[in-house]
Amino acid sequence: MKKAWKAGKLGPLDIQLKDRSKDIIISGGENISSIEVEDVIYKHPEVVAVAVVAKEDEKWGETPCAFIELSEGSTVSEIDLKDHCKSLLAGFKVPRYFNFIELPKTSTGKIQKFKLREQTKLI
Repeated sequence: MKKAWKAGKLGPLDIQLKDRSKDIIISGGENISSIEVEDVIYKHPEVVAVAVVAKEDEKWGETPCAFIELSEGSTVSEIDLKDHCKSLLAGFKVPRYFNFIELPKTSTGKIQKFKLREQTKLI
């Protein structure tokens, strides 16, 4: 790459960061970006906050597990969210588990995914 810069070549440098390596879910050999799945779930009007983490799975290695905070008075169900995800994601990217909880956050409001990863062991 150094030679290309020295040679004076110009052109677009197209780099897309999809996710942090520890947040990539590997399910049956397929890479799933937790950010992509979270973005789809966030599109649902009754979702306030969401975090998707890997849950160990005997058959697939890992599977997506969603932790969701809903708006007050929401009546959305797991089936509603699963259907919402199926309409926008490939089937293998749809979370197998949906957990409706108040998400653990730092004092600055960042979701603490490490705590959610621990919770997946109890599901």
